[in-house]
Amino acid sequence: MKVEKFVEILGADFYAGVPDSQLKALCNYLINTYGIDKNHHIIAANEGNCTAVAAGYHLATGKTPVVYMQNSGEGNIINPVASLLNSRVYGIPMIFVVGWRGEPGVHDEPQHIYQGEVTVKLLEDMEISPFIVSADTTEEELSAVMEDFRKLLAEGKQVGFVIRKGALSYGEKVVYKNSYALVREDIIRRITEFTGDDPIVSTTGKASRELFEIREATGRSHKYDFLTVGSMGHGSSIALGIAAAQPERKVWCIDGDGAALMHMGAMAVIGDISPENMVHIVIDNEAHETVGGQPTAAGTADFTAAAKACGYPSAVCVDTLEALSAELENAKNSRQLCFIEVKCAIGSREDLGRPTLTAMENKNNFMGFLAE
Repeated sequence: MKVEKFVEILGADFYAGVPDSQLKALCNYLINTYGIDKNHHIIAANEGNCTAVAAGYHLATGKTPVVYMQNSGEGNIINPVASLLNSRVYGIPMIFVVGWRGEPGVHDEPQHIYQGEVTVKLLEDMEISPFIVSADTTEEELSAVMEDFRKLLAEGKQVGFVIRKGALSYGEKVVYKNSYALVREDIIRRITEFTGDDPIVSTTGKASRELFEIREATGRSHKYDFLTVGSMGHGSSIALGIAAAQPERKVWCIDGDGAALMHMGAMAVIGDISPENMVHIVIDNEAHETVGGQPTAAGTADFTAAAKACGYPSAVCVDTLEALSAELENAKNSRQLCFIEVKCAIGSREDLGRPTLTAMENKNNFMGFLAE
């Protein structure tokens, strides 16, 4: 189904969301149509954030908003759906559009398997009435479902469209870019040249894939790396837990701007604990690149200033490999919590592969290394 028709049938004029590759047609349509516009389209830090923004829109206008997300974000909406939107609390109507990663019977990455199995059940448990949209769903079918959904929305309830792979299409292309020159894979390669035998926790998405391939290319063991393939936004907290438990080790976290924004409160906790053996690196391309390149709020946020405000004793921003090398050297030899923001271009190799180890193998190898 063409995304333009999908949007027309939904009949809403306000969208808040976190981009998803399964919803790339919708995301690109919204960027082409509205851009980032407070009156029509906001890309928020996380899915709970989207839900609250959309609730505010309804309170101010009386209209029904749309929140879009990958199904991995369902966990982030449970609290506002159950304690804010629900018809036994404030009864705020909302349409959720959920990209179905890990659909049973459709091959996907390990972090999506269980989430895919429980996607529809989670919506039902939250009393969000679901409808699955497939490539063969007709406009007539969707319109009929939306007519029924409008009755539920009028009662202050919530509804959800679960979008299968390939269900929505969009003919226009969107090119996402910024003004920075550094390539993320080169940044990560340079980081590994300084980390030696220290453990690395890498964030969700292409950063972990690139780290895996760099280890393959250099013949270095994967045991040094914990690849946070799911649980977006929690990599720095995992690194904090390791650094606190093993203060004799230098622990490095390779983070991304979208992930850091998603659970930014973690930076306040890290700064408060201030482990002397942790280095927190945010590779900032101001984009949700792994799912398509849509912009994050990092274009106006200042991570380095935020780190300083959160109590990081050392926080710097670099945009060249030479400056990065100097700061990595400082961090390697430092006995204080360090933060490095690296400005980065959008883009990756077209032939970028995926880890060949299972998530369980990664965990076991990493734990074995930490136990040495």
